[in-house]
Amino acid sequence: MKAKTAILIGAGARGARAYAPYALKNPHELNMVAVAEPNKERRDQFQHDHRLQDERTFASWEDVLALGKIADIAIICTQDRAHFQPTMQALKLGYDVLLEKPMSPNPLECIEMERAAKKHGRVLTICHVLRYTPFWMTIRDVIAKGTIGDVASIQLNENVEVMHMSHSFVRGNWKNKESSSPMILQKSCHDMDVINYIIDKKCERISSYGSLMHFKEENKPTGAPKRCLDGCPVAQECPFHAGRFYLGKGRHWAKHFTHDASNESIIKALQETDYGKCVYQSDNNVVDHQVVNMEFAGGATATFSMCGFTRDQTRDIQVMGTKGEIRGNMEANHISIYDFLTQNETIINLDASPSGHGGGDDGIIRSFLHELNQGEKPNSRSSASTSLHSHLMAFAAEASRLDAGRSIDLDDYYAQLSKQT
Repeated sequence: MKAKTAILIGAGARGARAYAPYALKNPHELNMVAVAEPNKERRDQFQHDHRLQDERTFASWEDVLALGKIADIAIICTQDRAHFQPTMQALKLGYDVLLEKPMSPNPLECIEMERAAKKHGRVLTICHVLRYTPFWMTIRDVIAKGTIGDVASIQLNENVEVMHMSHSFVRGNWKNKESSSPMILQKSCHDMDVINYIIDKKCERISSYGSLMHFKEENKPTGAPKRCLDGCPVAQECPFHAGRFYLGKGRHWAKHFTHDASNESIIKALQETDYGKCVYQSDNNVVDHQVVNMEFAGGATATFSMCGFTRDQTRDIQVMGTKGEIRGNMEANHISIYDFLTQNETIINLDASPSGHGGGDDGIIRSFLHELNQGEKPNSRSSASTSLHSHLMAFAAEASRLDAGRSIDLDDYYAQLSKQT
């Protein structure tokens, strides 16, 4: 079967490093034919990696889409607030679209994109990559087979890891909900989605609490300058000192703000970009911890907790059923299934995947291409219609958090939004 062709809009960490490499490893399945990326260094690197002609590289999504439909697929990985317009235009031109999560920070735009995909008869798949990992697929299969009976409750913890929190959500692109998205949407819509995926029942009610507790100016050390490299008096005591982190154990994170990983380039970037700012004196406002409570059709409940103050970056889950229990750790790829009757425990240790997100980054591309090759327009595993409900869960959770934890009925919430579109 002939390889599918794709354009990439947004050649950052997700577009250029998570999804597009699938084409380099599997050229018989996918070829990248054009890129739109405002950062010249990233654009040039992508052009080199995928051997693109100059006339197929662009600084803006408007320019590449002005050519009309030049490929089968549009992979859209711009920043959150720049998802809507290129997605709507690509669907109108006849592209099948793979869109990085979240769909949009605006719930009305999410609804419009889902409707547009149906109107134009195109596939719009959202990158909820956890659905495509062996870890979560195994847990879903165990539940679906009735091995642990009926699910009574789920507890999911997202351990963000403290330095990841400081890098991405205090200093980085997703630190400010006005310029990006609320934490529950940007980071944890994965979690709303995966709970929705494994329980396979409709979430009916939701409530949430959380706040920005630590990373704010009132907690800055005495005498701390605006930038860590400007002579911070607690440089050896603060775990978040930018110089020690990015020139040491966190050097691999520096690739997000400098193309050249030399000491000189990292230091220059720390003097000029937000990544060199004191974590207590940034313009961040997303929460550093949040809990969400959910009730599903049939009475099952779920509790989700996101916290930036953890030593590991992973997800821990406990699924409590009427006949048994599942416990799992995503980073370890370890799942335990316990039977109440026999008291037997079955241990599943899954192989580690070289692909990011536990194999989900490659998995979603592989599944997306397979669906398109079926010759009809399928309802993909993470279609816009499916993902819309997960997004609404996140939006409702944030609305509840901002309203003192008020319980929100999801049907009522969606009905109110629909009246505005």
